[in-house]
Amino acid sequence: MTAPDAGRGIGNGESAAEITTTFVGLPRDCFRILHVSTGNVCRSPITERLTRHFVTERLGVLGGGLIVESAGTWGHEGAPMEANAATVLGEFGADASGFTGRELLDEHVIMADLVLTATRDHRAQVISMGHSAGLRTFTLKEFTRLVRAIDPATLPPLEDGVVKRARALVRAAAALRGWLLAPTAEADEVYDPYGAPLTFFRSIGDEIHDALDPVVTALTGVPARM
Repeated sequence: MTAPDAGRGIGNGESAAEITTTFVGLPRDCFRILHVSTGNVCRSPITERLTRHFVTERLGVLGGGLIVESAGTWGHEGAPMEANAATVLGEFGADASGFTGRELLDEHVIMADLVLTATRDHRAQVISMGHSAGLRTFTLKEFTRLVRAIDPATLPPLEDGVVKRARALVRAAAALRGWLLAPTAEADEVYDPYGAPLTFFRSIGDEIHDALDPVVTALTGVPARM
């Protein structure tokens, strides 16, 4: 993998006005979920597309202002998803088509309402970029642990909109951080399957699937169909 281009992103020669123009045409009231891994060809594409799939299963459509994206800290800009990752998504019934890898840039973090990373190192890298990212950046498994402890009755009903509910969920999770610690450091990690056989990709896909299910249930207020 090659290192990210240090010349891109706010603080590296681009103005805030230049970055803002990138997002012209997006809905004003939206909630952006950003999944982050290393190359953006294995873990974060699986997590992005499974999130979209789960939300669509529960709500019938991916909309309501919810935007799900991904990027990599050493992203393979323009690269396709790894073939084994696409296979795993297909086995879950999720759409793997049309994916293009992205390098994580400052504007991605600036625009994200929730950043879910594969590992603690990725979380630290996102937070080190600044932009007040600390309160809205978690590892995926960390966020799952926190969400499980939140009483759904304390969240706004879906009738108030998925954006309002999602923002409340992130605030509640951030308030619990520090109280609900991981039993081990490894408990918050999703390991990299890059270059591994399909069997290992499937095990990582199962981990991501199991971690995402309670998160999307909390976001939408709708449990998975049995």
